[in-house]
This record gives sequence, structure tokens and C-alpha cells, in this order.
Amino acid sequence: MSEVSVVDTSALGRKRGVRGHPKGRPVDPQALIEIRALLGSSPRQRDLLIEFLHRIQDRYGHVSAAHILALAEELKLARTEVYEVATFYHHFDVVKEGETPPPALTVRICETLSCQMAGADTLRRAVEGASGAGVRVIGAPCVGRCEHAPVAVVGRNTVDSATTKKIAEAIARKQTEPELLPYVDYAAYRADGGYRTLLACGSGERSVEAVIAAMEHSGLRGLGGAGFAVGRKWRIVRAEPAPRLMAVNIDEGEPGTFKDRYYLERDPHRFIEGMLIAAWAVGIEEIYVYLRDEYAACRAVLARELAALQANPPRPLPHIHLRRGAGAYICGEESAMIESIEGKRGMPRLRPPYVAQVGLFGRPTLEHNMETLYWVRDILEKGAEWFAGQGRNGRKGLRSFSVSGRVAKPGVHLAPAGITVRELIDEFCGGMLPGHELYAYLPGGASGGILPARLSDVPLDFDTLQPHGCFIGSAAVIILSQHDRARDAALNLMRFFADESCGQCTPCRVGTQKAVGLLATPKWDTALLAELSQVMIDASICGLGQAAPNPITCVIQYFPEELR
Repeated sequence: MSEVSVVDTSALGRKRGVRGHPKGRPVDPQALIEIRALLGSSPRQRDLLIEFLHRIQDRYGHVSAAHILALAEELKLARTEVYEVATFYHHFDVVKEGETPPPALTVRICETLSCQMAGADTLRRAVEGASGAGVRVIGAPCVGRCEHAPVAVVGRNTVDSATTKKIAEAIARKQTEPELLPYVDYAAYRADGGYRTLLACGSGERSVEAVIAAMEHSGLRGLGGAGFAVGRKWRIVRAEPAPRLMAVNIDEGEPGTFKDRYYLERDPHRFIEGMLIAAWAVGIEEIYVYLRDEYAACRAVLARELAALQANPPRPLPHIHLRRGAGAYICGEESAMIESIEGKRGMPRLRPPYVAQVGLFGRPTLEHNMETLYWVRDILEKGAEWFAGQGRNGRKGLRSFSVSGRVAKPGVHLAPAGITVRELIDEFCGGMLPGHELYAYLPGGASGGILPARLSDVPLDFDTLQPHGCFIGSAAVIILSQHDRARDAALNLMRFFADESCGQCTPCRVGTQKAVGLLATPKWDTALLAELSQVMIDASICGLGQAAPNPITCVIQYFPEELR
């Protein structure tokens, strides 16, 4: 046997200049102390990274380089992992070494379509001119309060129908906690018969097969935009091997959409009971509720009511995690949301495999929109036929339409599926605003396309709008009048998509930016726009890039007079 030589590697390392510590800036001991105090006894799990970044942002008003290094050290992560996550999300103000932190207070003024139509651009300029030191005024994507346009957010508090005076008053109040609307709490919900349907499921009074069959017969489809049949989804995930997980999507970032917020602020337990029934029927072990960060009031309500439920549960509960988004529209896409729940950047996954088979933490996952679960209890108590019999024009069910724009009564309007936009305006929205006539409408939010008034008799539902190059999505209806231009709306929406693209795929990342430049010109190059749109539709990874060209193609098709 040959001899084995022993080399003094420490001496060799010193000769070659090998470092005894990681490359880059060393961890600041004080920052590490601060991070450990913020994390407290929380488990140092990788999937809690975004939650921990929120603690830093909330405490210090920004995320410093020193805190990023200390957090990476505490979680045993590469510094680049923490940095790339912190810089991905809009609501983390990452301050590099040597940079000046932002002012103590940030005022965000929504600049997406409904608010822009209500004068948000003028409002922002006025607030910028009136605000003093210590206040930062920035534009923001849709904050989910389009019925109150224009909207500002002062710190964590919203200012509806915002004016310079209202915003100044909100700044002066220095209010730190969001204001809550009156809502049905746990005690009131139980007193009114709440959770009896869940109890009937758990006691054997209702069987799993009967519950899933009821969902199938009702015709309920996913109300987050995709429209997948709910009963079928439950069967698919239930057939997958345990452990199975559930992810609830309340990242309601589609411009014009606010129905989930509306229901959650007023009757949270109806949604929670539907969620627990779905978990029981599918055999779910843990539930992750992903709530957009803009909904601070909803988060306060959910945290309080989940605690009340867990303190006195009607039956044994699965473990429920409430996770906080951080300002990224892309996380409304189911796989991007799952990545975010896992503490990563919200990058959509390539499919297959689908979330039902390989989802959260690699496990089969039942993913649902909040409003979808909100209807489960009513369908089971009132019967599948009740829900299915609500539609018009041959359609089935009810739709919660988020209506904003040039109508007398914007808001969430519960109406029959298949109603036309003209009927919706006249019967539920109090007609158009004085001096306004219907000119155009968006039937499905920013990505659902734009239709002219002459197509106001098209039934609003899944599968009815596709022949016209549009879709209903989450039923966010934005109404334009003769005082608006469809081409201006398309430019506003494309700027939104360009800001919100995750950047993962070139067709979306570059295509949206290129489209903004082309749409901003006085005369559109329609041939080039059509070619660019087709590339984005064909080659983008997820629905953001695939649907972003819809407003462009609709303007070219239905509003050619605006392009001359």
C-alpha cells in the first residue's frame, strides 16, 4: 500500500490567499441581533423568508443590506437568495450600502385604469407638490378598491375617493392600524347557524361523494379567472396520494377586481367554512391562505377570526397558515403564488406537471380562489339546483361583478351569469353617470380585452366572450364612456403589464416594454403590433404574457377610427 501524504491545508490556504470567511461584506453583529429579535422563536424555515422580510420592512421602513446579510446568516441561505427575493417584490424597499433610506411615510396613489379615469394623475401631481419632508409619493398598481376611485394608500391605510385634503388629513392622523368595517365575527356566525354544514360533513350526515356530486351538479367553476369545474378539481386532487395540501389564492391583483376583498371584509367565515369543507372532502392536511399585501384590513380580520376559530373549533381543523404577499401581480397565477408561499420569487412554473399533482412543496395541491370557496356553503345548504338555476341567456349560476368606471353605482354586484353589460348597468349600477354614454367596456379586467358598445348584448360568462377575442376572467367590468378612448386604456394596461412582468421569459419581459413604446406613438404601427402580440401569445410561459396583447388586438379590431 502506498503512503498517504498529509498536507497542511491551512498553511496552503494562507499561501494561496483562501479566505477564512465567505466572500463579500461580513455580517454586522448589531444587525444580527436585530434580526434575531424580530424573528423571535419563529422556526428558521426557508418558506418563511417573505414573512421575515415583511417584519424588517414593517419595523424599519426599508430592508437594508446589513439586514439582508444577517437574515441570510440566520436562515443559513445564500445571500443572493435573500437579495433576489427581497428585490423581486414591490413592497420591500431594499436599500443598498451607501444609499439613503426612503422617507418614513409612503403615499401610494393608484394609477391603473379606473383610478386614472377618475383623475389619479392630476391628484398625484397635486399631492407631490403639497407633501413635505418625510413623505414619499409614488404611483401604485391597482390596490383593489376601484369602486372608490381615485384611491390612495397612506402607510397601511386606504383613502377612498381621494383628494389632496383627504390625503393630508390621513398623513396628519399618523394612524398605524387599518380601519375595519363592521363584519360578521365568529360568535355571530356560529349563532346564525354557521359551520353546521361543516359539522354535517364531519359527522357522516353528508358523505364525500354527495358533497362532490353537489359541486359538480351546481356547475360552479373557479371564480379566480380560469373557470375550471370545481367538483372535477376536487376529484382529481382527492385521487392523488397523501399528504395533500391546499392553497387559497386571494392575491386579487387584476385591475378592476375587488370582489374577494368585498366579501372577506364583511363575512369572512362563509369563506372559511367553504374552505374547510373543501379540505375535508379532498383530504387536505394543511391549508395555506395567500392574501395580497394591499389588503391590510382583510389580513387583520382573517388573523383575528382564524384565531377565534382555532380557540373554539367546531371540529378538528387542518393546520391553517396565513401568508402575506408582497406586491406582485404575477402571484395571482397559481404556480407563481405557490413559489411565493415557498418563500421564493413569484416565477410561474412550466407545466406539466400541474399543481394538482406537483404543487406546494412538491405535494398534490388543491388551489382555489377565495370567492369560489365562498359559495360552497350556500350550494350545499340551498341545493345545486338553486345555484345552477340563477343564470340568464342559457347560462348557469351567479357572478360577482366588480364594476367600476363611468357608472352611477360602482361596486360588487351579484347578478345572474350570462347577463349582458347593458343589463348590468341598467339593473344593478343605476345607469351611466350623468353626461356619459356607454362607449366601450372591459368584461374581464386588464387582460380580458375591450369591446365596443355595439357588443353590449353579449352574455357575460365563461366561454361566451372568446368568439369576440375577450374573456370574463374574474368578472371585473370597467365601463368607458364617450369621454374616454380605448387606445388610452390599452396603453394604461400595457404599462401595468410591463411593470408587473416577472421577467422570466423574453416574449413577455421584452414584448410588454416594446408594446408600451409602440402604443405611446400618435400613429400605431398595427402590423408590427399584431406580429409582436402573436409572438407574446405563442411563446410566453404564463397567462400574463399570453393575455397582455388582448387590449391591443381589440382596439385594432373594434376601434380603428381611433388609430387614424
